[in-house]
Amino acid sequence: MSTPTVERRARLFRSGRNQAVRIPREFELPGQEVILRKDGDRLIMEPIKPPDSMSLAELFASWETLDEEFPEIDDPPVQPEDIF
Repeated sequence: MSTPTVERRARLFRSGRNQAVRIPREFELPGQEVILRKDGDRLIMEPIKPPDSMSLAELFASWETLDEEFPEIDDPPVQPEDIF
């Protein structure tokens, strides 16, 4: 079952040499940037999630734990080499 499409009019205006649109509150996008794409007469805006939106600790916490044993790996110390 699909979500019903919500429509609302918005005003276009000029900001310097650029055309801009006032986005109603219920259509606000997260972040500071969007990707714009034209599809015929349609203008599609997709938010860009900033790369620092999730800390490394949060990323690790979001991963599920593995229920497998890792194999033992022979890892002897590096032997010194005479390179002269």
